[in-house]
Amino acid sequence: MAPAASSAAPTIVGTDPWVPRRYRVAGRRRETRETVTIELEPLDAPIDPPEPGQFTMVTAFGVGEVPISVSADPGTGAPLSHTIRSVGAVTAALCDARRGTVVGVRGPFGTDWGVASARGHDLVLVAGGIGLAPLRPVLQRALGERDAYGRIVVLVGARSPDDLPFQRDLRAWRTHLDVAVEVTVDYAGPGWRGDVGVVTKLIPRVPFDPTVAVAMVCGPEVMMRFTAQALEARGVDPSHIRVSLERNMKCGIAQCGHCQLGPVLVCRDGAVLPYDRVARLVAVWEL
Repeated sequence: MAPAASSAAPTIVGTDPWVPRRYRVAGRRRETRETVTIELEPLDAPIDPPEPGQFTMVTAFGVGEVPISVSADPGTGAPLSHTIRSVGAVTAALCDARRGTVVGVRGPFGTDWGVASARGHDLVLVAGGIGLAPLRPVLQRALGERDAYGRIVVLVGARSPDDLPFQRDLRAWRTHLDVAVEVTVDYAGPGWRGDVGVVTKLIPRVPFDPTVAVAMVCGPEVMMRFTAQALEARGVDPSHIRVSLERNMKCGIAQCGHCQLGPVLVCRDGAVLPYDRVARLVAVWEL
């Protein structure tokens, strides 16, 4: 069993980007069998509010530190939130963290989705599985400024209905008559009445104007490549397609080089990047 995050962390404060601020787990919600959302409240001076798409380095004391995107928009009054999939010792400890557990947070780091720059455009959000987490703050902000955007489309793909995160949110977003929400799964279960297949198959039929659309895509890298190709085939300008890359980020401040992708340091230059800048790089196996 993975070790749980400690509730007896040392007192640490300051503005050094290497030093985490202490936060307490104030809320915890299970999204899927292996995914949990934790809501944090600061014990030290809080970090600057992250923009949608930015990430923080989250510490499970005594276990380790991992980069996690924020999954709620602090600009809408939401607490600092991270949605975490248990895939290793640190993420397992964070997923197991109960209310009151003290964790560390550094950041925010990296680029954001540029939600404000998409004002006046149609918004097309395409997520694969937990890739919906970094896009959730985008939609929260856009819904809070609904008149500033054109059509809003949300496309989500998952392995199965049980692997769909934010199911409560998906139901709530579908109540907005001016937001198109489409979900597809690879493997349907009993009672599933939705689409089956890859998320790219939804792109030709959903209502948006490709000449004024800004697309934001997050998911497995192969999914993002095929999604970008489908969006281009629909007529979306490649410079208007933004993707969120995932690499082995360790420091978060472009010092260690673990997240290098060719000439790009993902923690500094990303994680959100225009697809036309990285298309050639992500097409190279294990670059």
